[in-house]
Amino acid sequence: MTVLAVAEHRRGELRDVSHQLVTAGRELADAVGSELHVAVVSGDVETFGEALTREGVDAVHTVDYGEEFNHDVYVQAVEALATDLDPAYLLLPHTVNGLDYAPAVAERLGYPLVTDAVDLAVDGALEVTREMYGSKVETTIDIESQPAAVTVRPAEWPAAPGGGDAVVEPFDVSIDESAVRSTVTGFEEAAGGDVDISEADVLVSVGRGIEEEDNLDIIYDLAEAMDATVSASRPVVDNGWLPKNRQVGQSGKVVTPDVYLAIGISGAVQHVAGMKGADTIIAINKDPNAPIFDIADYGIADDLFEVVPALTEQFGG
Repeated sequence: MTVLAVAEHRRGELRDVSHQLVTAGRELADAVGSELHVAVVSGDVETFGEALTREGVDAVHTVDYGEEFNHDVYVQAVEALATDLDPAYLLLPHTVNGLDYAPAVAERLGYPLVTDAVDLAVDGALEVTREMYGSKVETTIDIESQPAAVTVRPAEWPAAPGGGDAVVEPFDVSIDESAVRSTVTGFEEAAGGDVDISEADVLVSVGRGIEEEDNLDIIYDLAEAMDATVSASRPVVDNGWLPKNRQVGQSGKVVTPDVYLAIGISGAVQHVAGMKGADTIIAINKDPNAPIFDIADYGIADDLFEVVPALTEQFGG
């Protein structure tokens, strides 16, 4: 019996969710008493394979075909892997790419599919926890049958530590090239994509507490002093003060920086869903009862218009 997790990469780099899948997969494998196998399809599979030999991984399977994600290739490759390994559970990333091929793979294999898992447990059946109604409530879905497929939400599990000694094994699959109906010829950044906040180490994030667009200047000054990237909660983006690519949250981007500084952000569940995976969360809000303080590692209950310039002065030296 195995648990099989499928890694994800883009433009030559493994994405963070790949290492988070290892953690989720190891927990699930321990719960059912099985091995954890990880697969990577396309790209620099030799380098990716070595990077995935993390603690808790028993074997890594590589499928060397093409460079970037391709729906038709992934469907064929993952179906072949699952058919050969016969996993109890198949874990896939809940990402744009993962959601592209997961339903097709599940349908071809005849697996039940549950998406957007934020927690997994086994108590006789597999219990998959999902959030509903804009993350206001959680619900648990029991999957009685094996095998089954689940997509895992990024940033809900920590990345697995390195130092594993898994065997990396090429997996031979015959891809039907006549069924590969598209190819990636390049990438073009969407308008407003000047910054990818999901790659930032330090984020200075601003919410409705900034009150008006002109007041963003103090946020930019602090970000410059901290060598940080500016991001925002949805109200700031909805007001047109910052572009959509700067939005953190359920309807924006999921971020996992080393430091997340939340300024004037109340901490609504939709926003928290996008940043709770940060290593260190610092909140500044004049309301001491703001929900953001429930998840913050450090908090300052004071007027941001007093605190932010003071911080800028400190960092500016």
